[in-house]
Amino acid sequence: MIDIEENKRKLFELTKKVEDICNSINIDKLEEKAINLEKETLKEGFWSEMKTSNSILQELKLIKSRIKKIEEIKKIITNIEDIIELIELEQNENFEKEFIKEINNLQNCIDKFEVQMLLSDKFDKNNAIITLHPGAGGTESQDWAEMLYRMYSRWANKNNYKVKEIDYLEGDEAGLKSVTFLVEGDYAYGYMKSEQGVHRLVRISPFDAGGRRHTSFASVEVLPEITDDIELEINPSDLRIDTYRSSGAGGQHINKTDSAVRITHIPTGIVTTCQSERSQIMNRESAMKMLKSKLLDLKEKQNKEKIEDLKGDQKEIAWGSQIRSYVFCPYTLVKDHRTNYETGNIEAVMNGEIDKFMEMYLRQYIKNK
Repeated sequence: MIDIEENKRKLFELTKKVEDICNSINIDKLEEKAINLEKETLKEGFWSEMKTSNSILQELKLIKSRIKKIEEIKKIITNIEDIIELIELEQNENFEKEFIKEINNLQNCIDKFEVQMLLSDKFDKNNAIITLHPGAGGTESQDWAEMLYRMYSRWANKNNYKVKEIDYLEGDEAGLKSVTFLVEGDYAYGYMKSEQGVHRLVRISPFDAGGRRHTSFASVEVLPEITDDIELEINPSDLRIDTYRSSGAGGQHINKTDSAVRITHIPTGIVTTCQSERSQIMNRESAMKMLKSKLLDLKEKQNKEKIEDLKGDQKEIAWGSQIRSYVFCPYTLVKDHRTNYETGNIEAVMNGEIDKFMEMYLRQYIKNK
């Protein structure tokens, strides 16, 4: 039997937390602003200036998203209050199980909303372009990069994000040599930027006949997808555009037409590729979007001289540069070396449960800004 008074106190504390959040974001003013922006979209000539109209629509979408999340949280609180009344009338095991479930659900929703409130950087609300590269170590590291790709794909699916593969180069025996993919959805970049850096794996290698323990590395590069309303001039004469047939052994990653596109920005040496679409035009468009994202990021770091500087925490893909370690043997542990947050449930992490790592990083990131 649950301690109803203790859990009522917990509900009171969580309800107070929601009230504080509403006050901090001024929910009444947000609702008023949403109404005013809706009116703007109905005005004649709204679409005549695309940059302005897109900006208004993005702001409206963001405000509506926050209002909707608060409404969902308040609905959970109301549901819990109803369950409490039922429990006080009748001690029922099913009611108690539902109560515990909803209390945990409320805590998770509040935690996620608080983290989202931390995402206030310029491009946090954008889609994310992620590129994974294995470090030295051949098949072992290539397999590790594939495992990370699977982990991020599962995290995206759990959080209702869409994953779109842009470029994929298969490994020699297993895994991958490189992959670039797009995570689409609100705040995808804001969350995924916490993953940028070198990730280290320690395990008994399935590729070692002697059953020895191996250490492998893979790098994660994260950039925001730049939207069309961002102006960035690119001189066509600075570009070299090549088309080719997708490489690989076949299957889901192979494109059987000569539609893959590689764009080289000659002044900086930046190269972007796309082979995920059937159409050469669409592949070129995707590659140009990636190039635009990299050039804009480079422009915002004008004190840097090389494209490698875009990689932030990501240094050499080797010892001493990792942001996180994943240990499968002789014990199980995943530890983030930036925040010291760790968990022994490595299976859950590899299945995409990395939200707490992201939350801890974002809280530290905001604190240190």
